[in-house]
Amino acid sequence: MDDRLASLPNLLVDQNGESIKTIQQWQEKRRPEILHLFRDYVYGKEPINRPDNITFETTFQTDVLNGLAQCKQITINFSGTGGDGKCRLLLYIPHTTKGPVPTFLLLDNKIPDLKKLDEALVSERWPAKDIISRGYATAILQTDDIDPDFHDGFQNGVHGIFDPSHQSRPKHAWGTIAAWAWGASRAMDYFETDSNIDEKRVAVVGHSRWGKTALWAGAKDERFAMVVSNNSGNTGAAISRGKKGETIRQINTNFPHWFTDNYKAFNDKEYDMPFDQHMLLSLIAPRLLYVSSATEDEWADPESEFLSLSCACESYHIFDSQGVHDHSFPSPDKPIVGDRVGYHLRTGEHDLLKYDWMCFLDFADGKL
Repeated sequence: MDDRLASLPNLLVDQNGESIKTIQQWQEKRRPEILHLFRDYVYGKEPINRPDNITFETTFQTDVLNGLAQCKQITINFSGTGGDGKCRLLLYIPHTTKGPVPTFLLLDNKIPDLKKLDEALVSERWPAKDIISRGYATAILQTDDIDPDFHDGFQNGVHGIFDPSHQSRPKHAWGTIAAWAWGASRAMDYFETDSNIDEKRVAVVGHSRWGKTALWAGAKDERFAMVVSNNSGNTGAAISRGKKGETIRQINTNFPHWFTDNYKAFNDKEYDMPFDQHMLLSLIAPRLLYVSSATEDEWADPESEFLSLSCACESYHIFDSQGVHDHSFPSPDKPIVGDRVGYHLRTGEHDLLKYDWMCFLDFADGKL
């Protein structure tokens, strides 16, 4: 791992070779540079932010848990030159907490069936009952409504709605990960309209491909107060240089629609990149950031995920925040946290489990 450290782009040296030492230098110069690198080379440039004609419609509403919480489904409607689109957001809000509440937003493609809400409340992947009992609201965004997860030449989903139809697709055009991140920001647009939600205290959470999405959503949209990446691996939390398991060539081959065409130029050329994933994580600073791994998830490579987080802590130091850089790779099920950054290595396979959620909540308590 020490050999890789020497090859990583310096987080605190800008493209002109100037050292970054102050918050102002970071916010006005280095952060925009890094954001541009990832937008141009990896995730892509979205053609639109918030559409002018976005609307929010409550299509379902009921009390759950014997009246302790409210459940409602919101349909987010939008349109562009390519037609109309909509996505579903399922939201649980505790009745027992006074005032606007902090919220955990999960990005996933498995929104619960409205006829099976009791079953959904206690699922491992999204233990809404436990989250509510801790005083948080929680929501899940159906990402396939934003962009179905298969490659059709970027004709479906928001690409077909918003991409200029009269132009050839540029090599830095947005892929599916960026489209899902765009959807996360539209969920945040809704939270700003709901008086029960404290939009200043929203955490975005993702597992695997949605862990990559959560990181990019949090990097772009600074309204998210906390970002959680679980088992996100390649082109998520993990350093690409010298990474075990999945490589850039493999992810670009298996999922050619996830990233830009520019990214394919780095197949088998990770050491030539003018960036690496620690720089993506750095864009979350000074907000809350939590990364988690699993012992048997060799494809994601936990050590590379932890190395990335450790290196990203340099950006937090500018804000006088503690990191995890002074910790060695932790033992399983022994979370380590700084004041703004946290990490755990869970025993087990590539998955999102209740144990992971309890660690996220423990970290958020008193911070979010």
